[in-house]
Amino acid sequence: MNTRFINKSIVTILLLLSAWGISVAQIYQYQPYRKKVRATKNLIVMIPDGTSIGVVTAARWYKALNNMGDFLHIDPYLCGTVKTYCSDAPIGDSAPTTSCYMTGMPQQAGNVSIYPQAHGESDLVEVDSTMIYQPLATLLEAARIEQGKATGLVVTCEFSHATPADCSAHHYNRNDYNAIGSQMVYQNLDVMFGGGNNWISDDMIAHLKSKNIKYIKDDAAAFRILSNEKAWALFGEMELPFDLDRDIVQVPSLEDMTRKALDILSQNERGFFMMVEGSKVDWAAHANDAVACITEFIAFDNAVGAAIEFAQKDGNTTVVILPDHGNSGFTTGNYNLQGYAKASLEQLFENVSKFRKTSEGMEQLLINEKPENLRHIIKEYTSIEITDEEYDKLLNSKNYHVEDYTKVGDNPNMQATLAQIMNARTYFGFTTGGHTGEEVFLAAYHPQSDIPLGMNTNIEINRYFSDVMGLETKLPELTNRIFAKHQNVFNGYSMIIDKSDNKTVLIVKNKKKTLEIPAFKSIATLNGKPFDIGSVVIYIDKNDTFYLPKALREVIK
Repeated sequence: MNTRFINKSIVTILLLLSAWGISVAQIYQYQPYRKKVRATKNLIVMIPDGTSIGVVTAARWYKALNNMGDFLHIDPYLCGTVKTYCSDAPIGDSAPTTSCYMTGMPQQAGNVSIYPQAHGESDLVEVDSTMIYQPLATLLEAARIEQGKATGLVVTCEFSHATPADCSAHHYNRNDYNAIGSQMVYQNLDVMFGGGNNWISDDMIAHLKSKNIKYIKDDAAAFRILSNEKAWALFGEMELPFDLDRDIVQVPSLEDMTRKALDILSQNERGFFMMVEGSKVDWAAHANDAVACITEFIAFDNAVGAAIEFAQKDGNTTVVILPDHGNSGFTTGNYNLQGYAKASLEQLFENVSKFRKTSEGMEQLLINEKPENLRHIIKEYTSIEITDEEYDKLLNSKNYHVEDYTKVGDNPNMQATLAQIMNARTYFGFTTGGHTGEEVFLAAYHPQSDIPLGMNTNIEINRYFSDVMGLETKLPELTNRIFAKHQNVFNGYSMIIDKSDNKTVLIVKNKKKTLEIPAFKSIATLNGKPFDIGSVVIYIDKNDTFYLPKALREVIK
């Protein structure tokens, strides 16, 4: 028998139990972490998205050469590695891997905290096919609903992107920002800092206002004077700029946002759960942009420093730092480096230290410039004297005003060309523009040093989080309670799913009572009067099913 699977006879029994109507909690089971962990009041999870260990090493050397210190903030707390993977693939994607950190169940590409589809022999864990699309309660939801804690998310991508969505939403498609964004707003987060103003609707703004949650749009001054207020502060239409390209007056740093979030969340006497993501390390790796990888990770590491500083002063906070997966195969050293063991620190890092913009930032400077200005601007921001061949490639970038329109389809965007030009002056290597399957680093701080050591799987990391949060109601039990199928909850009552007016609403009737429950929100109406359900309601079109709290049956009795 393939040892990666659990005992088939046990699975058969569990499937029979499922068929007999036994609860989800008996199928999707919780097991404690492998050693005793003392709970702390606060948990801060910090994820540098798509960060391979090569980026960490390069960032440390970059700091040393540029007199920024010889060490990273994570260095004293490195304690192991994490084997992170999808339910059916060794190489992870942000949506399923962080979903596993949050729920304890590995998932497939595209899944946001939802039970995966069974894929037979390709599955790396046993998957119960009867549970497909089942929303799975997250650590953030447990902290808010079960423990009454404050909750917050701090990111540099749009707020509805995969990693923040994994903490606070449920869907089989990570790209359905309308469904995901609505859920995140209706989670009533105490803090949401990041990007994505394009995805805020009038309904979302109205809901935030009704919950006394302040919405700040592109206003760094208003952000900086926030004190004890719950707030959504978003900058830009989509993601934030790379830290190297950031206007430090108009856009706060990840460290700034982390410190502000801690000020607000720590007002809750019961504690808080916070996730901080260095979102665009991953984007830099996809672009094979070395300077962006390095400087974006340093910006994330500065946020780690702020979190550790808070935790040490507080004495009741755990901080765990870990990527969700690797990306790009980043290395210091490539085929062009001769005599690698004799290459000096200056030889390896001097040129990249001269770059004052990322390739994305450079593209934004050049995209509307006249051709005759390109050489001068590139020299000003990178110290690079481009060759005639490189100049021609830039002119013929498919998103530039090309000289030969017949070549538009044959050439990459200007950003990709700029990344190639900049990397050609360094000795950094990339194996791919996609994700990679190596283990990622693990770092942790706990006031009593109850930290995860050695190699942990992403499933074990969730168990550690659950234990360090001191969850009395475990995630499978919470899932069973707040995400039951509507057909079971309202069995015996009249049920209709209304999909008119671009809305999806479950209408349940019993005698003189009419209950209307909109999808992806936490507010329902009983005979026209609104009330707070307490958790978000999920609708899955694949099986035409609402997932909602069992307690709603009592409302319509």
